[in-house]
Amino acid sequence: MSLFSLEMARNIGKILGICAYHLKTRSYHTTRTNLRLCYPDLSEQDREQLCRLSLINTGMAMAETGAVWLWPVERIMGRIIDVEGGDLLEKAREAGKGVILIGPHHGNWELIGLYLSTLGPCSQLYLPPKQAQLDKLVYLARKRGGAALYPANSKGVAAVLKALKIGEMTGILPDQIPGPGGGEFAPFFTQQAYTMTLIPRLLQKTGALALLCYALRVEGGFRIVFRQPDIDIYAEHMPKALAALNRTVELAINDAPEQYQWEYKRFRYQPEGIFEPYSR
Repeated sequence: MSLFSLEMARNIGKILGICAYHLKTRSYHTTRTNLRLCYPDLSEQDREQLCRLSLINTGMAMAETGAVWLWPVERIMGRIIDVEGGDLLEKAREAGKGVILIGPHHGNWELIGLYLSTLGPCSQLYLPPKQAQLDKLVYLARKRGGAALYPANSKGVAAVLKALKIGEMTGILPDQIPGPGGGEFAPFFTQQAYTMTLIPRLLQKTGALALLCYALRVEGGFRIVFRQPDIDIYAEHMPKALAALNRTVELAINDAPEQYQWEYKRFRYQPEGIFEPYSR
């Protein structure tokens, strides 16, 4: 896909998304389930339309990966049309306490990671793919802007902790289901979601500041957005902090619901006695 223009890649992605919708793929069913759970007040017609748009945007995000991973950094950065809230990041960095950038699976999360790495020292956690060749590709693609990339394990967390303590930035995806012992249940929209405790713990240990960030798809390129998180994310009481973390993710999603990765089975782990909702 890196050989195509961004517009051509998006058109291909749109076709893939439309096919996924009409073929009633697994992604279609998961997306519909998530939208039903998170937006119960939407009419069936509106939810179906949002499902279609979501799958189209997922297709476009996949098709954009070639450009984000393989184009020269200057070329893909040239497709950033606007940066909203950039002053928030400047002020947070000037405080010298370290900054945790909360970047959900929203819009093009690969681009936001690359963008952050061009601004200054930035460490990022990632889940290495099981295939060695794919892991190498992901690693090289994500660190090419200058990011320090670490696997999401104890050694990676230690490296991020060290970076924050010397005032650097770190980017973390907040909406992945953590491993056993790495999370607690907290409200996400109208549901309970197993939510990572890593971000609140890092905030408490380092005194770092947090910002929400994402890259939305717009005509001709992307719009980068920085926003303040829910203030309770700094709470020492973990349930309160986790609820605030999820409200912060909701803030991003509601900015452009069709660009969120709804095909991810966010609710597959449930509190004891509650069945997971994805069984067909």
